[in-house]
Amino acid sequence: MTQAPAAPKAVRRQHDREIVALAVPAFGALVAEPLFVMADSAIVGHLGTAQLAGLGVASALLLTAVSVFVFLAYATTAAVARRVGAGDLQAAIRQGMDGIWLALLLGTVVIAVVLPTAPGLVDLFGTSDTAAPYATTYLRISALGIPAMLVVFAATGVLRGLQDTRTPLYVAIAGFVANGILNVVLVYGAGLGIAGSAWGTVIAQYGMAAAYLFVVIRGARRHGASLRPDLAGIRTSAQAGVPLLVRTLSLRAILMIATAVAAGLGDADIAAHQIILSLWSLLAFALDAIAIAGQAIIGRYLGAGDIEGARQACRRMVEWGIAVGIALGLAVIVARPVLLPLFTSDTAVTDAALPALIVVALSQPICGVVFVLDGVLMGAGDGRYLAWAMILTLAVFAPVALLIPTLGGELTAIWGAMTLMMTMRLLTLWWRTRSGRWIVTGATR
Repeated sequence: MTQAPAAPKAVRRQHDREIVALAVPAFGALVAEPLFVMADSAIVGHLGTAQLAGLGVASALLLTAVSVFVFLAYATTAAVARRVGAGDLQAAIRQGMDGIWLALLLGTVVIAVVLPTAPGLVDLFGTSDTAAPYATTYLRISALGIPAMLVVFAATGVLRGLQDTRTPLYVAIAGFVANGILNVVLVYGAGLGIAGSAWGTVIAQYGMAAAYLFVVIRGARRHGASLRPDLAGIRTSAQAGVPLLVRTLSLRAILMIATAVAAGLGDADIAAHQIILSLWSLLAFALDAIAIAGQAIIGRYLGAGDIEGARQACRRMVEWGIAVGIALGLAVIVARPVLLPLFTSDTAVTDAALPALIVVALSQPICGVVFVLDGVLMGAGDGRYLAWAMILTLAVFAPVALLIPTLGGELTAIWGAMTLMMTMRLLTLWWRTRSGRWIVTGATR
């Protein structure tokens, strides 16, 4: 982090109020995605180990198809926040509308690619013959919800940039409740099995997208921002998102490698990996709530030309990240006896998952700093550095993870490699924030 004198207590309290006001509602919205997966895992897990293993593979593929476009939220948040800091709300919302139109275009393309290639994608993971049909079914149905999820990303970015994280919280709560009810009704009530779980999630996703569009369109009309697609604006949004796309693709490659290695260890291991990955994602999104606050706050400070405010906010958010990471790690260790039975009653799965869960708990303080610094650099629009740093991290992680089966390692070793990956990210992000090169002021970077 950049060198800066310690902030006076009054300034720290001001930053604390800003962080809490944005991060607490953002937490509820961020955990919606992993909660969707966790709810599906808990419901499908009681159908059988093969079904849960199939869900594990399909979820990894689906989250990859969606999460590579998370730049729609991140880049939009930073761009909108800068314009808010510069005092131009109309331009801020117009920027957000360009992101939403880009989301619709990308979502249509992704569906066209995923539907016909689903069986082949599942086979790439070396999925067993018993789990593959379930994975293919879940992937094909869930792919229909991708455009809705991308619209949710872009619209969420608009609201975050406008310093509004409460609306995404309300939408996320409604979506999670609807998803849970629909899953139970369709899986067990209608007897659709894993297909019912996928349909329930798709319906909930489109409901969330509709709610977001209503709010953003209302804001656009209030401030006189055009709703029509602007090709130049859409192209600018896409170009700004390319570095973050590279960064996210590298991260998703890391997660896919981990899942592929786990799949090669057997059904019990991939099922256990799915449970641990779901919990890890929940913890990651919880920590990312502070990072989301960082994106909005840092973007606003830099847009207003307040360099010192940006530096002090960065320092305070790092302190928050460490504290929250420690708290989450302790919570996982204390709750571990009751967590795993929520997902499965198969002792082979729980035996494989327990030591890996402890590794995840111990790594949370590292994760806390990583997510915060990631958010700070995104808020500053420092996408190119984030892309190169993640490529370097992938280059370190991949050979270590791929050697695990050869060396006789088990699921715990995979999550040890994941901790190595997060440590590598910590080093690269910490160096960048200390250099001060991320600080660029103005309405645009």
